Amino acid sequence: MSGYVDNKEDLSKRLRRAEGQVRGIQKMIENDTYCIDILTQVAAVTKALENVALSLLDDHLAHCVAEASEQGGPIAEEKLREASAAISRLVRS
Repeated sequence: MSGYVDNKEDLSKRLRRAEGQVRGIQKMIENDTYCIDILTQVAAVTKALENVALSLLDDHLAHCVAEASEQGGPIAEEKLREASAAISRLVRS
């Protein structure tokens, strides 16, 4: 079972909202909207997606990593490496 199972509805809602924002940005470009206004909307979508990512990461740590840590051994080490790699990708983006 995924760690985010309790937050699926909230995550889906956030992603649908971000999807709508992206479509809005596309229309802004088609309508030759002022570039600074478009950049403001891009920043808003980026922040929304970062929030989704952080929520998923938090759920992963609280569920998957915590459960693996209780078991110990190679599974725990693997989950910690996965979490570390995910954090690294988020920080670089």
